[in-house]
Amino acid sequence: MNKIKSFVLLCGAALSLSVVSLHAVASGDEGHKTVGAIADRLLKGTNAGAKVQALLQSGESLQSLSIWADCAKGTFCGPQTSEMVAFTIQNPAHAAYHYTNTPVQNTAYIAGGVGTTDHDIVQTLKQAIAVLQGKDTESSNPHRFTPRQALLMIAHLVGDIHQPLHVGAAYINSENQFVTPTSKQQVDGVTIFDLQGGNNLLIEDKATWTARDVELFKRDEAAAKAAGSVTETDKPKRIGKPLHLYWDVTVVENVMRKLGVRTVADLTDKMLAAPVPNSQNSGDPITWPEQWANEGLVSAKVAYSNIVATERIKVTSRRGIEFSSWYTTLPSNYIETSTEITQKQLQLAGYRLAALLQKIWP
Repeated sequence: MNKIKSFVLLCGAALSLSVVSLHAVASGDEGHKTVGAIADRLLKGTNAGAKVQALLQSGESLQSLSIWADCAKGTFCGPQTSEMVAFTIQNPAHAAYHYTNTPVQNTAYIAGGVGTTDHDIVQTLKQAIAVLQGKDTESSNPHRFTPRQALLMIAHLVGDIHQPLHVGAAYINSENQFVTPTSKQQVDGVTIFDLQGGNNLLIEDKATWTARDVELFKRDEAAAKAAGSVTETDKPKRIGKPLHLYWDVTVVENVMRKLGVRTVADLTDKMLAAPVPNSQNSGDPITWPEQWANEGLVSAKVAYSNIVATERIKVTSRRGIEFSSWYTTLPSNYIETSTEITQKQLQLAGYRLAALLQKIWP
């Protein structure tokens, strides 16, 4: 699944996808950094905290490195470091490490099932955990992660796997009806379509837009015009924001607004001051990612609940690739429900990141 996180500018019948904007691709910086910051605080003074610091460079923390895996995808965080370049060469499919597309109607993640791969978020987390456990074999570590790379993956992917749309995916048929494919072959892009983790579901409801959303759209529109994707005479008829972008970025801003905070430090304080979540997981830590994915499917069901696909459109990317997207309508309580889920998941992810590392390094 190509995680395209940008606004879509629709101009007449021939549609073009606007360029990817800085904050949209560096998905939910505040959310990831809060997860890392919670873990930093919880690990302070522990053996696990010392083990983490041994793998970090001067001035680094789980908070600062929580977005490293996203930054390695491009230059939207600034010039790539030599470490990022080496990682991307070693891991050409690294962008696919961030999610699994398990049909949202399923009750459990099943390796090898529809929407899964041997390098999806569950499998990549398991491999990274195995490395930190000292199980560095060809079968347990096919990507040849170093311990530092394994920590970089874990610091980011624990946050991703607690975002419902990074786990549960919707599929739709040619009649605009949501369906549950039972085999990978059924998802053929003709009768059944993969909605790319919600990226191909477009929200028009301006109530879901924040001031940053408006700013990013204007920036994307200007860049698209400069690139020749949109002419000065084009009049956008409809604007849609990908549902995945809403869950990655906008809903985190909604949580911050609800709690009355503006910074990651303040959000972290709020999360740590709240009642400690029931974050326990059972068994070997290498089994935890699958447990988290199964929980994520429950939240994903709520995230997709009562969404109605109203119209299919054709979109052409800047690379000339044509694909389908669908306009949607959301239930009236969607903002409140999504904000509540995200507030819970951010706190849970932070506590679980710390718990995972303490289980590996007691």
